[in-house]
Amino acid sequence: MVSSKVMRRDLYEEFLRRLSDPGMYQDVTFDVHGEKFPVHRCILSARSSYFADLFRTRWKGRKEIKLKHQMIFPGAFKQIVQYLYSGQMEIPVDEIEPCITLAKQCKMDKLIELIEQKCKKLASFESSKPGINITTVLVEETDKWQLQLHFGSLADIALPEELCSIATGELPFEPEFASVYADIQIVVEGHKFYCHKVFFCGRSDYFRALVHDHFGECWTSEEQLPVLELHNISVEIFVKVMYYLYQDYCELSEDNVYDVLCAADMFLLPGLKRFCANAMAKFLTVNDVVTVLRTARLFNLPRLEDQCAEFIAKNLDQVLQLEEFADLVKSDASEVQDREETDSIDIIDSIRFHITSFIQTYTEMQDAEESLKTIDEFLETLGLEC
Repeated sequence: MVSSKVMRRDLYEEFLRRLSDPGMYQDVTFDVHGEKFPVHRCILSARSSYFADLFRTRWKGRKEIKLKHQMIFPGAFKQIVQYLYSGQMEIPVDEIEPCITLAKQCKMDKLIELIEQKCKKLASFESSKPGINITTVLVEETDKWQLQLHFGSLADIALPEELCSIATGELPFEPEFASVYADIQIVVEGHKFYCHKVFFCGRSDYFRALVHDHFGECWTSEEQLPVLELHNISVEIFVKVMYYLYQDYCELSEDNVYDVLCAADMFLLPGLKRFCANAMAKFLTVNDVVTVLRTARLFNLPRLEDQCAEFIAKNLDQVLQLEEFADLVKSDASEVQDREETDSIDIIDSIRFHITSFIQTYTEMQDAEESLKTIDEFLETLGLEC
């Protein structure tokens, strides 16, 4: 099955897919007529006020919850959990009614509406295509940000009280320690963050190694939680990283994007590195493009490096005036050992490519030729031929 989720799957989508895998730090198990479903209380609570209320009351403190009602089917329960975890569910046609029944019990009105709308569309499709037999219905959350906003609310609750002024979300349960279901405490500059291993260890090999292998950096708190104290990172930058881990998004500015990039590299978060690179590309100016290009190379961000070359091509006359650009060209040229006539300089090649790409008119061709001539003259002043 090819869905929109599969087509655009990235690291976060893959993380969501793995949430139900064994060993992903589940803290409670549902037993539905003998079939076991390990889940995370924090995730179900963040996504459903129905589950949040029961975890705080009838199911409080229980590690295993047995559901014996004859109207609850294991297949339907699995589909509901899949929807809460990923924002989509694949329902076999014969399980549609049990899913709707369970969704009503869980007070998931929006999901019921989505299922009914999808069933109407498929019924219309089947009637117009004789011989077609649909066996599975794919239901997806219409608001793609809803899932991430819910998980981002967990990050809001993880914030220490003295930093809560920056929180913007709201959970469907009261923000008290017992209801957060934190299973790890992270200390940064003396501030205590009550977090969840499923997001930190599930998304970062760095945190997984610290928690499992310890390296002498993990101990137990008064609440009997493992404690990690992080050094070489400010609390402001850690908050950005934390929000990214939970919701795959954080707010970046020209002032903090480089520090967040360094943290992403340290915490082994390639997705956050690319996220920072996209932000850097939006902030490019003539005065900092060379610095950003060097940064792209340092952190192995080829797309950002190419975007810098494109920016230089569009602002060629101004960039050629920069001493640091001349230094960059000389550095690239020096890396070519025993230069031959056919050898070239990396940054110059990239700039020439962007100058000559997508030429459609004679005027554009003339402008490109003029720019190429300007580059040749620039190289001559540096004593280089390329």
